[in-house]
Amino acid sequence: MLSIIGLITIVIIVALLISGKVSPIVGLVLVPVVGAFAAGFSFDEIGVFFTEGTTKVASVAIMFIFAILFFGIMQDVGLFDPLINRMIAISRGNVIAVAIATVIIAAIAHLDGSGASTFLITIPALLPLYKRLKMNPYLLLMLVGTAASIMNMVPWAGPLGRTASVLDLDVTELWKPLIPIQIIGLVLLVMIAVILGYREKRLIAKRAVAGEELEDEISEATIADAQVAAAVAEENDLLRPKLLWINALLAIAVIGVLVWGIIPAGFAFMIGVSIALPLNFPKVKDQMERIKVHAPGGIMMATIILAAGSFLGILNGTNMLTSIATDLVTVLPAFVAPYLHLIIGIFGVPFDLLLSTDAYYFALLPIIDQVALTFGIPSLSTAYAMIIGNIVGTFVSPLSPALWLALGLAGLEMGKHIRYSFMMMWGLSIVLLIIAVLLGVIVI
Repeated sequence: MLSIIGLITIVIIVALLISGKVSPIVGLVLVPVVGAFAAGFSFDEIGVFFTEGTTKVASVAIMFIFAILFFGIMQDVGLFDPLINRMIAISRGNVIAVAIATVIIAAIAHLDGSGASTFLITIPALLPLYKRLKMNPYLLLMLVGTAASIMNMVPWAGPLGRTASVLDLDVTELWKPLIPIQIIGLVLLVMIAVILGYREKRLIAKRAVAGEELEDEISEATIADAQVAAAVAEENDLLRPKLLWINALLAIAVIGVLVWGIIPAGFAFMIGVSIALPLNFPKVKDQMERIKVHAPGGIMMATIILAAGSFLGILNGTNMLTSIATDLVTVLPAFVAPYLHLIIGIFGVPFDLLLSTDAYYFALLPIIDQVALTFGIPSLSTAYAMIIGNIVGTFVSPLSPALWLALGLAGLEMGKHIRYSFMMMWGLSIVLLIIAVLLGVIVI
């Protein structure tokens, strides 16, 4: 009976998250409470489960708030603008170089872990260049989306924070083994960009109207046109070009401390924000304005993480997850169960089309982890299989709000984007899974 109630609870939450009828907070808080009541637990017991669950994820919520504030401030002051503009200029209209530059620019732009800001930076800046060179805009969206997805493995982005809260792990320690996977993924994506850029060059040549010659380079005026959107920020009063190197050193120091792990991640970003605000905005009024601008994003993610803590606290406290895993093992074929985490990872990108990020990590991951544990598979291995298998497809899913923003900015269609990008993203995720197994990141 406990397994049935637990499964019904999870299915209802997944259905609500997919349907978008309620916010993640509402579903993650109310449904488990009703499930716990149905299983015969009292209000006092549920309160204890809530306290235990939210206590475990509090540090992750704090990290999200201050990481989003920190990188938002870095974006405001123009820390990444010179490098992005330089990459656009260096490409100078060479189709293959533009494809490579797209990957690098998107990776840099996604350092803040925000898909929306990444697309706002990259799409307006690069789309005029793609149009001028008659390159397929769906190539632009695919390269930006895939690069951002690989960079989304940083601890201040959503997936790792959700995973850390589910498994009660330190998010920085969770990230460190994924750094080589990120580097390899970006190198592979650059190679893919070269191949697709070469293919695009051939397609452009075939489409060329008789008598029309495709120039290998474009004029300085055209380069300037392509940079218009990226350079609009130069008129922004928030830019601090004279403090560029100081801000760069601050960002490097914060990330370095994070990787080093000498203090908690949330504390590192808290210190970073406390230095960045007075450094760039001496007036208290301006400091508070920057916090007001970026706080909503941090608060939103923090509230979802805390709601997930409540959800997981209740499911763990009532032993629903353990019961589900125990019963599931008895019905799974013996040869499948030990590899369930890897099988789910292989189908991670297709799952992106069916499950929201919250449903994938908060509902599916706990069950798979419990099953895998019964066969001696460490929780970290299960987490890495599901993260690596799923995360590359983050921006091919119609359930991603940031992707709809990108489609609107580029004037493209969701269906065509999925047809153009899906197989490439899925293939890359499987290759990265294989590499992770070979490197020992994933145990089978």
